[in-house]
Amino acid sequence: MASVMVSVSRLQSGLCHSFVGHPWTRTLHSSALLCAAQDWRIKHGFARSGSEYGPLTDLPDWSFADGRLGPPWKGQIRRKEENKELAKRIALLSNEIDQGIKNWTEKQERIKKQKLLKQKNQLKAKAIYKKNSESQ
Repeated sequence: MASVMVSVSRLQSGLCHSFVGHPWTRTLHSSALLCAAQDWRIKHGFARSGSEYGPLTDLPDWSFADGRLGPPWKGQIRRKEENKELAKRIALLSNEIDQGIKNWTEKQERIKKQKLLKQKNQLKAKAIYKKNSESQ
């Protein structure tokens, strides 16, 4: 209660004017710094953040003395399942794209054949008409 009274009195006196209205929030923001660090990581071929992939997140924290790996932890199992789902989705979309390209090429071939068939079946001018028009 005494600390609340002190905070209220400091707010009223104007000593803590940056906390007016929200005494529980922090005024330090590091979003611009995070963006700059992300840009640097991406530019140099690293993960966007330090916890996305790499040896610190993918390898186990410890191993047994005889060299066996420790049991996988929850985050490692979750990432492995997410990667499997992502691989399945990539394979599915790749197959859909391949099927779409195949269907499109077959459709283009059918259209081309139809055009050739129309040209072949078009009515032709009679030879007599051609001879008469040439002689005149």
